[in-house]
Amino acid sequence: MKKIYIILTHTGTTLSNIIKYYTKDEFTHVSIALDADLEKMYSFGRLNPYNPFWGGFVHEELHKGTFKRFRKTRAEVYSLFVDDEQYSKIEKRIEYFQEYKDKYKFNVAGLFGVSIKKIVRRKNSFYCAEFVRHIMKFSGIKTDVLPQIIKPEDFLKFNGLKLEYEGLLRKYQKKSLPKLEEISRVLQGNRISYI
Repeated sequence: MKKIYIILTHTGTTLSNIIKYYTKDEFTHVSIALDADLEKMYSFGRLNPYNPFWGGFVHEELHKGTFKRFRKTRAEVYSLFVDDEQYSKIEKRIEYFQEYKDKYKFNVAGLFGVSIKKIVRRKNSFYCAEFVRHIMKFSGIKTDVLPQIIKPEDFLKFNGLKLEYEGLLRKYQKKSLPKLEEISRVLQGNRISYI
């Protein structure tokens, strides 16, 4: 078993506030990550931090690009266990998008379709939530709980999600395991020493 991460964010930009107005949700963007450090975090979003309408497949980073520009981005980071085969399929599918990213566009019409509760699909195009659903479905994760007109917060419907962090995205740090010395000290404090 391995963990993937679902990251919900809200940058507070004009576009994200318009989306928030229509969805009534706290978060307006979703990404998927393959590691607890969020160094392998992917979505469909801005290709240029200064242009909200020029988008596509993006490898997102905590301290670069859009998230660097919008330092007050709020986030919730969730983990979800998947089996090894599903994790491998997610990796391969993301590698495919990385190799052929120029072939894919941002589904602006689909994003605005959410506000009027209408599905607008375009060939080789996604908005963030469509992309994350696509990746999960491709890997064999059951996505039946997700609606056809999908928003970022719809991913909270998955059973088994565990909230790992909430707060400013730039302050995110993975939870680390206790150090060996700390474990030893606790055990000795209980008069039991295994080390």
